[in-house]
Amino acid sequence: MVLSIPGSGILTSTLNVISQSLLIPVIILLLVFVVYAVITIGSLISEYSSRKKVPVSVMKNLIHDISLAENAEVAKSAINSSEIPEKQKEDLLDLISSEDLSKESREALARKLIENEENLIDKILEKTDIMARIGPTLGLMGTLIPMGPGLAALGSGDVTGLANAIIVAFDTTVVGIGAGAVGYFVSKIRKRWYDDYLSNLDALSDAVLDFMKKNYQN
Repeated sequence: MVLSIPGSGILTSTLNVISQSLLIPVIILLLVFVVYAVITIGSLISEYSSRKKVPVSVMKNLIHDISLAENAEVAKSAINSSEIPEKQKEDLLDLISSEDLSKESREALARKLIENEENLIDKILEKTDIMARIGPTLGLMGTLIPMGPGLAALGSGDVTGLANAIIVAFDTTVVGIGAGAVGYFVSKIRKRWYDDYLSNLDALSDAVLDFMKKNYQN
């Protein structure tokens, strides 16, 4: 004997309407993710071709030149003529031009400059991280939502309806997993690049602070 809970039919019907109404938004989001995945791959290739990879020897020589510079102008010249990225040069020049600040204020400025770079990097990685996490979830939703009507169609003998539901389920699964894989891959590659970038900036900032500590008393 099957017990019937009063109002359960209304609740299940409401859930069914809600779940089925999510199918179109899920498909639209998956299409957006596919377009963004293509754009992201293109931007990754462009970033790789324009990226400056700074060898350890260059970093070693630049730190040496900054630390042993006779004055601020010599240190600035060493920074300007180096092979580091332009944004790093700007940050280091801002820091080395703060000779009127106290030691504590210069250290605070160095931390703020590095923190600003970290925030910019987090914003870049945030998009592909979201795609890596949400893509497979949308794919799973796109798999499960059409299976309800598909099974109902099978129960009524409508094989065509079931086949259409399975096609939608498979397509959304593949697209969701593919978008997530692209997001994960791009995030991992960029994170390695940016970790190296921040490590170099941190080391160079320490060298500048050490130079200023030796040359300025305040």
